[in-house]
Amino acid sequence: MPELPEVESVRRRLEPAMRGARIDRVVLRRANLRRPFPGDFARRLEGRRISAVERRGKYLLVFLDSGDALLMHLGMSGSFRVELTRKDGAAVENDRHDHVIFTLSNRHTVTFNDPRRFGVMDVTGRDGLEAHRAFAAMGPEPLSRSFDADSLAAASAGKKVALKVALLDQRIAAGLGNIYASEALHLARLSPLRRTSTIATPSGRPRASAVRLAAAIKTVLRTAIRRQAGGADDRFRVYDREGDPCPTRGCAGTIRRIWQAGRSTFYCPACQR
Repeated sequence: MPELPEVESVRRRLEPAMRGARIDRVVLRRANLRRPFPGDFARRLEGRRISAVERRGKYLLVFLDSGDALLMHLGMSGSFRVELTRKDGAAVENDRHDHVIFTLSNRHTVTFNDPRRFGVMDVTGRDGLEAHRAFAAMGPEPLSRSFDADSLAAASAGKKVALKVALLDQRIAAGLGNIYASEALHLARLSPLRRTSTIATPSGRPRASAVRLAAAIKTVLRTAIRRQAGGADDRFRVYDREGDPCPTRGCAGTIRRIWQAGRSTFYCPACQR
């Protein structure tokens, strides 16, 4: 499933085509993705101008001049295609997995393709956005000022689960997922098996490990966003590198793969403690 850097990359690709444009037509080629579309989905979007294209966690948010917001989640296999409408007025050719088509006033067509149909789309009022079920329990954005060692420690105090498992909880850091949790833990030299509570004092104050981890999360996410923008493929330190030498300078360890909460974790047992 795409994580924060991948979703941010999609947002940056959509924004130039969508911001400032009016949504002239919405075509739904099926009644549902992971969940059914709201009954008034197309009506609330058509004729509305897009004021901003933003991201919250792993969700894309398209804000409209009506005060509504379009929420979109890529799911496991979702992607967007941005095309210019042909000057002769001919329709853009569709794939059988193209499920939602937005025709914009600036001649752009934005198409959502999702072979596995795990994506989500919804429309809600902007004023009640934080109360929406997608965001009600969502934690701080890890690249924002509100996420730091203090907030990480406060959320970790007393937790008995393994640290890697805790980092997948969107209440701790919105948008962080399996890949970048492994990457951040390696950069911070913290074992994914360590108990989460060990990075905080009993009163919820950050230990040195929380300071390292908060900084590492920001670093790996920023690096990933930058590399996505540049089209780099070789962007992981440990993820999917089982059996490779540890990239930490001076470490003679080898990257190992284990299973945690049904997902692969990659780490170096030699330098991650």
